[in-house]
Amino acid sequence: MQKNRSTTPCLGICSTTYGDDVCKGCKRFVHEIIGWPKFSQDERALVNDRLEKFKILILKDRFKIVDEDLLQIKLKENAINYNNSMDSLTWIFDLLRAAGSQSLDLQQFGIESLMTYDPSTVKNINKELLELSEAHHERYFKKL
Repeated sequence: MQKNRSTTPCLGICSTTYGDDVCKGCKRFVHEIIGWPKFSQDERALVNDRLEKFKILILKDRFKIVDEDLLQIKLKENAINYNNSMDSLTWIFDLLRAAGSQSLDLQQFGIESLMTYDPSTVKNINKELLELSEAHHERYFKKL
């Protein structure tokens, strides 16, 4: 499936239904999830742009893509959902999320790890992304 900048980042595990202001799955704000069907293409793209920037910020010092074509092939072979319209570094987040706690040979995906990689890496990256989103949400709503 070809994706675009306005494709939903929803993972189908929304924690906002339990009262979270920021979804632990996709990291969108509760009002973005509720309003998504009514958002314009540009509004949706803005949300995805923010999430993309946060992912790049977290991943850029940890990983390097040495073969983008191989990464894309492997993601497709393994039926891993990713947004091909976003920076390829964000695809690593999708790969790690899909792998969960299972061990990965990143070189087979065309990725070089710039740090020690182990299963806790995924948990730490996800935690950092949630913290960035929550901090952004807090700053945004304190201004209102």
